Amino acid sequence: MSFRRKNIKQQPCEVIVGAQCGNAVLRGAHVYVPGVVSASKFMKGGDVVSVYSDIKGKCKKGAKEFDGTKIFLGNGISELSRKEIFSRLPELKGIGVRMTDPVYLSPSFDNVLPSYLFLQNLPSAVVSHVLDPQPGEKILDLCAAPGGKTTHIAALMHDQGEVIALDKISNKVEKIKQNALLLGLNSIRAFCFDGTKALKLDMLKDTDGEPPFLPESFDRILLDAPCSGMGQRPNMACTWTLKEVTSYQPLQRKLFTVAAELLKPGGVLVYSTCTVTLAENEEQVAWALETFPHLQLQHQDPQVGGEGMLGAGLSSEQLKRLQRFDPCVVLSQDSDTGSLRDAGIEDTIWLANKDCIGFFIAKFVKCKST
Repeated sequence: MSFRRKNIKQQPCEVIVGAQCGNAVLRGAHVYVPGVVSASKFMKGGDVVSVYSDIKGKCKKGAKEFDGTKIFLGNGISELSRKEIFSRLPELKGIGVRMTDPVYLSPSFDNVLPSYLFLQNLPSAVVSHVLDPQPGEKILDLCAAPGGKTTHIAALMHDQGEVIALDKISNKVEKIKQNALLLGLNSIRAFCFDGTKALKLDMLKDTDGEPPFLPESFDRILLDAPCSGMGQRPNMACTWTLKEVTSYQPLQRKLFTVAAELLKPGGVLVYSTCTVTLAENEEQVAWALETFPHLQLQHQDPQVGGEGMLGAGLSSEQLKRLQRFDPCVVLSQDSDTGSLRDAGIEDTIWLANKDCIGFFIAKFVKCKST
């Protein structure tokens, strides 16, 4: 959780960063050199500077000033001069501004016990528990990068069994492998492969345990599907178009169809997104139940999020079996850590649900043939 700080005095020396860098700063990060878009003309190393995010991407790289739309992120100390930053790009990759007075108090866990900890949002951690992987099982993480859920699944299995992680972008697959190695997890096998093609159609072709896979090959499958990402927060790059948003539903259904075929009878399929649209969440559940009668919607444990949203034709009981994390109601700006310490466990869960990313989880079980 983060807490807003008031009355931070803005400085005449300004640094402008891109929207993604701004998101990271709000999550507790310092400003790294590649994220710097603009800096005041006479900025020197050691200056107190105010950091702003260019949310519309209008600031030109290397500009000496910027009067466009920008959001104040807080103050920090510049590690380098303006000349050092812009004369030595792109090889510079270290900290450009060390944040000392951010608008939001959100501690950074970057590189804190990297061999033991992997930072995740609350709903992302809940997903792996809902999947409930067991030692010795064969698990598929169909859209796995960067591997937070993959490594969590392997850890919950005590690294006993097999976790297959797929992603179609090669550098993201390398990141999964690096994370598994860093955490000492040997049960993970990561492949650069398109999840929509993960079902083996040629039954005679032997791929030696590599994708594509035969039908009914996995005990449990996680489909953390590509989505519009409207639940991600903080997010300063809200540039979605209607065409982009509507493009995800067909892709999600292709992936779901593959997952349903790859799941063993009696196996568990968990579908999740980090978005809030009805079309990518409850409507997909309704479609899946109609399209795959052998799939049954299940209760989830733990149940931390709220129930599903009306509008997709699901029954009241079915909505209760879904988890929708709702960030629309957040802590007031006057909340402090003391009030959280005094909160009971139920209040703490409620607060966690309200001060997290938007997220959706559905759990299915494949009926055994009679």
